[in-house]
Amino acid sequence: MKRNVILFLLLPPSICFAGARHFTFVYEAPTSPPDSVEIENWTTTRFHDGFTDAQFRHEIEIGITEYFQASVYLANWDYTRSSDNRGAHYQSSSLELIYNLANPVADPIGISLYQEISAGRRLFESETKLIAQKNFGPFVVAYNLTLEAEWEEEGLRERNGEIQQALGASYELSPKVSIGAEMLHEILLPAWHVSEAENNFFIGPNVSYRGDRWFATVTALVQTTRTEGESDYQVRLICGFSL
Repeated sequence: MKRNVILFLLLPPSICFAGARHFTFVYEAPTSPPDSVEIENWTTTRFHDGFTDAQFRHEIEIGITEYFQASVYLANWDYTRSSDNRGAHYQSSSLELIYNLANPVADPIGISLYQEISAGRRLFESETKLIAQKNFGPFVVAYNLTLEAEWEEEGLRERNGEIQQALGASYELSPKVSIGAEMLHEILLPAWHVSEAENNFFIGPNVSYRGDRWFATVTALVQTTRTEGESDYQVRLICGFSL
């Protein structure tokens, strides 16, 4: 109990709304308070020779215990303008679990473990993540190491992997406003063949605004590796509302 009181006094006002995000491509270590419920809507727009597609996610996030939270993504879907697949398409639904091992303010480094399972028509995906974070007063630094495994097509016969690293830094100008930057490094492994690995690197700024019971965070990333077929730019917006 005493430790909880000390943590509350140490945390800046913006962290009290634990679901508020400083980043959109990088996850943070703190979990939602017990019995809290939050709705988040995600939009990721990608551009390659003009508008390519927009991806949408609709999340209900629930604080289970002081260190454990669960989320249900009711629908992951996209809208594309490609000539052979134009229109809106449902992709999958997801279950996400995050367990917090250490706090980024009181402990030397904040650590959380993350697991997400997604399933849809001819699709199954597992995403495992190590989340690390450290707060230096108003300055927040977070790092994610992610392993993804994906099975697609009829009989889930197509199998691909991805290793991803993401790094974010954010500075709180005030309890309501933060600015920062995010970096994303993807190693795509078609059929898990290392010899065919494809490296993509993205970097760009972000800004976050937090109200009393809501927040909005947006990040714009540009591709620096110029990989053929990959998006040149992508913009992600996450809006959250605490119930």
